[in-house]
Amino acid sequence: MPKIIHPIAGAVAFLTIATFWLSTVTVELIGTEAQVTAVKTAIPWGLLVLVPAMIAVGGSGFFLAGKRRGGVLGLKARRMPIIGANGVLVLVPAALFLAFKANAGEFDSTFYTVQALELIAGATNLTLMGLSMRDGFKLSGRFRRRETRS
Repeated sequence: MPKIIHPIAGAVAFLTIATFWLSTVTVELIGTEAQVTAVKTAIPWGLLVLVPAMIAVGGSGFFLAGKRRGGVLGLKARRMPIIGANGVLVLVPAALFLAFKANAGEFDSTFYTVQALELIAGATNLTLMGLSMRDGFKLSGRFRRRETRS
């Protein structure tokens, strides 16, 4: 079962963060304040999908790795605490703060400073998660080219 849960939960988590990030960038570039408020207030609700997905990814990955910690598994294992800390210490508080500020109509320098921090942290997590997905594909043998014999 963890072999099924891990990639699905990982994809859900990655796509959820990517949706948050792309929605934020798009609405900041071409949206109105009302649209920014809508996106910023929707993101905390998306955490109800993201947080369980991240827990499932971490738990199933830990289970699948067993006692092995070297090589590619070691790289994946070293990334997870960074991804988790970034989410818990930066992304979740930023999402809640920005939702509060947007609902209050306070689009001030503090809002945009936290917004920039959130975008950087989100891009960092997407990059680290993407690297872990790539390594997971290596471990599972997915997308491996088949050798042709001539």
